[in-house]
Amino acid sequence: MSDDDLRALAGEAGISVEWTDNDGHGRVVGVETLRAMLAALGLPAASGGDIAASRRRLGEERSFPTPPSFVTATAGEPGRVDMRAADGARALIEFEQGGVADTNVEADGAGLRLRAIARPGYHRLLIGDHAIELAVAPGRCCTIADIAPGERLWGLTAQVYGLRRAGDGGVGDFGSVAAFARRAAAARADVLSLSPTHALFSADDRHFTPYSPSSRLFHNVLLADPAATFDAGRIEHAWSRETSAGERARLEALDLVDWPAASRARKSMTRALWDSFRLRELSGTGDPLARDFARFRAAGGASLERHAIFEALHARQYRQDFTRWNWRTWSAGLRDCASGEVRDFAAANADEVSFHVFAQWLADRSMARAQDAALSAGMRVGLLADLAVGMNNGGSHAWSSPGDLLLGLSIGAPPDPLAPRGQNWGLAAFSPRALVASGFAPFLATLRAAMRHGGGARIDHVMGVARLWLTPDGMEATQGAYLAFPAREMLRLIALESARHRAIVIGEDLGTVPHGLREHLADSGLYGMRVLQFERRHEGFNPPDWYPRDAVAMTSTHDTATIAGWWAGLDLGTRAGIDQLPPGQSFEQAKAGRAGDRAALWDAFRQAGVAGREGRPPEDETGPAVDAAVAFLARTPAALALLPLEDALGAIEQPNLPGTTDEHPNWRRRYPGLAENCLDRPGVEARLRPFAAPR
Repeated sequence: MSDDDLRALAGEAGISVEWTDNDGHGRVVGVETLRAMLAALGLPAASGGDIAASRRRLGEERSFPTPPSFVTATAGEPGRVDMRAADGARALIEFEQGGVADTNVEADGAGLRLRAIARPGYHRLLIGDHAIELAVAPGRCCTIADIAPGERLWGLTAQVYGLRRAGDGGVGDFGSVAAFARRAAAARADVLSLSPTHALFSADDRHFTPYSPSSRLFHNVLLADPAATFDAGRIEHAWSRETSAGERARLEALDLVDWPAASRARKSMTRALWDSFRLRELSGTGDPLARDFARFRAAGGASLERHAIFEALHARQYRQDFTRWNWRTWSAGLRDCASGEVRDFAAANADEVSFHVFAQWLADRSMARAQDAALSAGMRVGLLADLAVGMNNGGSHAWSSPGDLLLGLSIGAPPDPLAPRGQNWGLAAFSPRALVASGFAPFLATLRAAMRHGGGARIDHVMGVARLWLTPDGMEATQGAYLAFPAREMLRLIALESARHRAIVIGEDLGTVPHGLREHLADSGLYGMRVLQFERRHEGFNPPDWYPRDAVAMTSTHDTATIAGWWAGLDLGTRAGIDQLPPGQSFEQAKAGRAGDRAALWDAFRQAGVAGREGRPPEDETGPAVDAAVAFLARTPAALALLPLEDALGAIEQPNLPGTTDEHPNWRRRYPGLAENCLDRPGVEARLRPFAAPR
């Protein structure tokens, strides 16, 4: 066995055996990394025999031994099918919405060429005895131009848990979202972009980071608003069963979410509602709520049932022994979701499983009601869901469908000046081979879940549709490698689901972006992100007209300093205290550099006419800088401008500081005032005024 054979196999499997770092230096991926990544892809490479067998397997797959079951195409363009058939063979298309059409296929030595199909949808292609699902996508996603022709829209971003409403028990929920959406709509906002609402781990009150979900197909049940389903008296009775009014008032008054206490209180309230629902609605016949619950459960199918079983099983295992938090530490029978042992557990704990289905039902109804509130108040897009880049390998999806994922590898980022050791986010990714083999079923389910109750979706780390930096378990992030994904097919499916849901799509394209990807995303109607703090040239910051129209303009993100925090240098002090400044840079050097950056940004504000033409930038107050930044954002030609609520309020603290755990109160900060009136605070209404007039 030679390393050359190993590298050849890795290259054929889509692994980049070489890559260029942030400084332009070439790097070579180590052989142990390649072996581990190939094993996760189902291509053993531990020996010369393994490598030869895996190369044969790849070769056979590419020789079309069997026709595919799923193919994508773009409407109005010729398509391809990887199968053998006679040139000019007759094919039949059965359209999703009814009707059939004859077509011919042409053989060209590399498969079959299909004539262009004009009608988007999930059609059925019949070639001889073979039936193939044919996903024909529109050329572009649904865009702002489709929703508001000739207009530029704006909106706000908010962390769901941070929004307050009376009686929320210390955690913002979809009821808070609905209240805030109505107030934002009154300010003429058309979009409310939310932090991820994915399902976490109900049994673990301390796992609250929204970007490490158990499953992206379901919701975090702590965000459910019971008022979307039950009356106030019934909800109050449920709250009082386990949590005193004094304890609720304490939790609601905190500036930082007390996740353990608030989680326990909300879960006990939800369980009391379940007990009530089971005794009242489910014990009778024909109750409307009971029928709706039954419809939701039936529509959720096996995925919902398995998620509910996992929640019940995970709670049992975690309570018995906290070291069994990850399902991969369970006994063999419990690790297999289809085993008899799991079936027996589900049957013996049917009520507990049903409770977790009930909690998902409440959350689903809550988000639907919040979107209805946003649209009814006048928003033209409404809620924008956030789709995390991966999922926790100890969670529901990994347990339910381990074959979907690359278990043993974690998503992250290669080394760069801010993270010289690279980043390992501890998240599992879809297997590109499994996606192709399954007709992209798990990817489609994830997209549909994100777009189900909203007007759009933000795809975190959108570079993942083209490639992901993956690190084998037990290795340093510097020992990772890039793995290619079927970008053409994934972008087509994003466009098709976007059009079907009439949902705009934003791609978080910050960081190391593959050459040409931004242009490809723009061609697909998928909006990239342009963040004020990063939009600069060597001589200064880019002017408003530098921002492209096919992008989303923002002042900051949840992972960056707020404008006020950046201006005050708060982020520098925090990073210096935890040794996160760039290598070789002292705190004094960082402060001096920031002073120059402030001057450059203030100069850009003056040139744009959003700050006084004369005078020096203010050093001791952040308000003028925030006002100027917001006005600057409003002047960009971007089709959509998104203003984080933190910047609308002039807050100095950021929601999350990447690379920290206990050093910074990540994902805990609550906004001042109730959701329905937090925009009424002094100065905020004036700050939003540039957006109130048509952009």
